[in-house]
Amino acid sequence: MRLLPVRASLSVAAFAVTVFALNLTAPRGPEVLLWLGPCGAVLVPLVSAWRVARMPDLPAPTRRFWRTLAVCLVMAGCGAAAHGYDTIHSPSLGRHMSIGTISLYGLTMLLLLWSLIRLPMGTSGRGDVLRIALDAGTVMIAGAAFLWHFEARPQLEAAGYRPATLLAMTVTLLLELVTVFAIMKVALAGQAYIAPGALRLLAGALLVGALSSLLQGLIEDRRHLDMVQLTLPAILVCVTAAAERQRKVGVTRATREKAGRSPFSRLPYLAVAGVDLLLLISVRSGADLLPTVIAVIALTGLVMWRQVTAFRENAELLSRLDHSATHDALTQLPNRALFTERLAATLAAGGPCRGIGVALIDLDDFKIVNDTLGHQAGDVLLVAVAQRLRACLRPGDTAARLGGDEFVVLLEDVTPDEAEGVMRRMIDVLTEPVLADGQHLLVRASIGIAGGRLGEEPDEVLRRADIAMYAAKHGGGGAVQRYRPGMAGAVAGSAALGAELQQALAAGELFLEYQPIVSLSDRRIIGAEALMRWSHPVRGRIAPAEFIPVAERTGLIVTIGAWALHEACRQFAAWRQEHGADAPGTLSVNVSPRQLADPDLVAHVRAALAGAGLPADCLTLDLTGTAEADLTEAAQRLRELRDLGVRVALDDFGTGQASLTLLHRLPVDQLKLDRAFLDPAVGTWVPMPSAVLALARAAGLEVVAEGVETADEAAALAACGYRMAQGFHLGPPMPGAELGQRLSSHQTAVTS
Repeated sequence: MRLLPVRASLSVAAFAVTVFALNLTAPRGPEVLLWLGPCGAVLVPLVSAWRVARMPDLPAPTRRFWRTLAVCLVMAGCGAAAHGYDTIHSPSLGRHMSIGTISLYGLTMLLLLWSLIRLPMGTSGRGDVLRIALDAGTVMIAGAAFLWHFEARPQLEAAGYRPATLLAMTVTLLLELVTVFAIMKVALAGQAYIAPGALRLLAGALLVGALSSLLQGLIEDRRHLDMVQLTLPAILVCVTAAAERQRKVGVTRATREKAGRSPFSRLPYLAVAGVDLLLLISVRSGADLLPTVIAVIALTGLVMWRQVTAFRENAELLSRLDHSATHDALTQLPNRALFTERLAATLAAGGPCRGIGVALIDLDDFKIVNDTLGHQAGDVLLVAVAQRLRACLRPGDTAARLGGDEFVVLLEDVTPDEAEGVMRRMIDVLTEPVLADGQHLLVRASIGIAGGRLGEEPDEVLRRADIAMYAAKHGGGGAVQRYRPGMAGAVAGSAALGAELQQALAAGELFLEYQPIVSLSDRRIIGAEALMRWSHPVRGRIAPAEFIPVAERTGLIVTIGAWALHEACRQFAAWRQEHGADAPGTLSVNVSPRQLADPDLVAHVRAALAGAGLPADCLTLDLTGTAEADLTEAAQRLRELRDLGVRVALDDFGTGQASLTLLHRLPVDQLKLDRAFLDPAVGTWVPMPSAVLALARAAGLEVVAEGVETADEAAALAACGYRMAQGFHLGPPMPGAELGQRLSSHQTAVTS
């Protein structure tokens, strides 16, 4: 808080107090000095309020309030000047003010109260609004009782119950009650947009203004004095301090959120205690007994209403707490505790006559979504999965979230085949893309199913479902597995394989072999595809079909894929240096969906090429399993790679459900015809490669035929128009040194 404006305002107030004190017993000096303080005190808070109103970082309601308050200060200063003029130059008015003065004071008060009432309440719901209204009503009734007893009735008795007096007193009481309401609102709800320290100062200013008329009776016999001369400078000190407090603190989002919580105020309780005291005074004096009793009855009704409201709010709160304790906060599905309770009750009761099924559901590659798109997109995906689970189940079934990306379903009154059928339908429903953060995400899930029997423990049933789920995941994911005896050993073996794979790269157990890509016209080696191999120290050679899915599931494929890329580029550079024009012209390296999702893939490719000193156009990335990838993200990543000059091939073209879709949506340069189209057992296999070749030529793409195993297949492909092929007939995968020997001896094909 800046102290200079506050000190200046205090100085003016001190001057007003000093002049007032000197004139307390009798007039001393020019009477105009008594009004210099009230009139001059307006200037400092006016400047402070206007500066706050122009702060651009404050919310619009806050700036509007301080702007209106600045206008009120101008009107108050004019009102004080008119009041002083009435007192000095119109002695015939006595204690009464002119119409102009009354109008200025009245408009100032109304504008100030309107600005306070207009402040957004910042409440969190209808319950808060009702509570604030009841508390404000309690204080207003108490305030009305006190104002009647100590101000209105004595003045009416002194002036007589004339219509003009009654009207003036009614207006005064209404204004004072509205002031009380404004004080209550500021105290209970106004801090959503006004700094809390500033609020307390403004509430104090309002309270001083409300008490001003009560204190006027103390100086009734001194015509030259008026409580405005004393109270207005005090009020304006509070306003100055409030404005400077607002300038220092501002109003942050955290302040508004904190203000939105239910505040606690002692004012209603003090009001009730005050009216009870007033009742005792009335009983003893015999004055105002009936109005006070009416006020007590009204307060009792409001307090009872307030208590009933509090009881209802507490009941709702307990209900929400109970729901929070048994349900997941994000998806609103039952949590693990509630699911286990329901499963235990079903198992204890014996379950329906046909049995029960427990399905454990784990989302495949959910970590990729969180890592690449952020946790907000992951949350959207989880909520969508929860909604689809609910939609697939019958009313008696239970779906729950165990945590992370794991869900579980309890199916009652089902046979094992029926339970498996429900889960397969669920797999189909989950495959519908989910829109999250502008991305269409493909949802894949691995589901394990286990049955439950009478008397079993819930943990045992969940353990079997967990084993089945991991079996589905180890089989490639996106599938349903029913628990079978002996499955645990297979799953444990796969898990152990994943743990060993983590150490295999560091131990030098992983290596690359290279399969030649051959020109069908002269059988010259024109390219090579790098293939990953694992030589296990105990189990020997492990097939890629066994360890690559494990690497994909665990995310190790990103690490070992980056290693393979660097190693293949190093070997390719060595061939170019040793064999020159006889070296392969292109190098193909496989890239999986997990690698495509890695934001560092482009950097890895750039580093591998730079480290080996290779031009980008000699490298071709073969996309494997791309139907499982997020196509939008994959297309963006591939465009970045093509901007480097790297070529892109679509591997295993013609298989899977989305080959043509992938060809349409992904930027590719080459197709690799799948071996399935070269099956000699299919009598019409030749037209299919011809159709793929025509499609590729129309799209301006190269084609490489994979899996050529016989001379007849090679001859038929050449007759169709294929220029490039690879397969065991043309050259099996071999170490880099062996392929180098073939290049030296110009041996390019395997003789049958």
